[in-house]
Formats: sequence, C-alpha cells, structure tokens
Amino acid sequence: MTYEIDIAGLKRELPLCKVNEDLCIGAFVMFGDVELTVHCAAELLKLAPEYDYIIAPEAKAIPLLYEMARQSGANRYFLARKQSKAYMTNEFEVQVKSITTEDIQTLILDGNDAAMLKGKRILLVDDVVSTGESMRALKILVTKAGGILAGKMAVLAEGDAQGRDDVITLANLPLFNADGSVKE
Repeated sequence: MTYEIDIAGLKRELPLCKVNEDLCIGAFVMFGDVELTVHCAAELLKLAPEYDYIIAPEAKAIPLLYEMARQSGANRYFLARKQSKAYMTNEFEVQVKSITTEDIQTLILDGNDAAMLKGKRILLVDDVVSTGESMRALKILVTKAGGILAGKMAVLAEGDAQGRDDVITLANLPLFNADGSVKE
C-alpha cells in the first residue's frame, strides 16, 4: 500500500507502514532522495521567518538541515543528537517520545553549540511534525541554551498536527487505518 503526496509541486509515493494494529503511517524518508531534499529545503526557505541559526533533531532531518543551510549560505547549523559523543561537553538534554519509536529518546545539545545559540534567533526544523514532541524537545534545548525561538518548520504535518498554526509546513500527511484508508 502507498499514498501519493504532493509536496509543493513535487510528487512522491509513500509506502504505508504499520505502527500498531489500528494505525499505519506514510513513510516519508528524505535519505537518498536528493531531488526531494533540495526541493523541500528551497520551499521551506521561501516561507522561513528571519533567523540566525537552524537546528534539527537527529536523524531523518539531517539532509534537510544541511540543504537549508547550504542554500541559505549559512556557515553553521546545529543538530540535537540522540546519544552523547566523547567530543561533547556540558550537554543540555531533554527526553522525547516520538510516534515512530517505541522507547523514550533523549535529545542532546553539545555545550559548545549551546553557547553559540545564546541570544540568537533559532529556527527549529524537522522532516515531519506529528505529535509535536520533537519540536517541544528542541524548543526546550534552545530555551535552556538562551536562544530565541524564531519559528518552527517541517516538510509535512501528520495527523492532528495538520491543524497546528505554530509550525510552518509544506503539505499534510494523513494517518491511515490498517487497510490503507485515511483515518477520519
């Protein structure tokens, strides 16, 4: 089963993936799709509020984060990691529960990166907003670091997130029943 989606004029067939007995989601994965990544970055940048830096959660938003920075001419972007690395110091962290993962995850921001966010306008970016938990976690990290929230953006708004007015998105992605029909 698949779902055809139009993302600001670019169409893709998304495979439907079972989350539980009653729920399937459209698998939106930018990894490996250069045309999609470049297109979505350009379209989001057209809608972006003024900002100093962009931050995204690891991992599916990494290509988008990089491409938005590249297209905008930015020399730096920030990534909230899922695990601490040996090179990270004085980390800021927050827990998050996502629709696509079973366990609670942790998002971590390196202390050196956090220092660079202080007093700066920070744009939160993700591939898909669904429950809003990743955006909430990013906002907490940015606030802890002393950054100023410039705005929130995602390529797709999934399920209930379609009604949100606090996240700028390019297209809506419904949730699906086990038979592939759109959930009402």
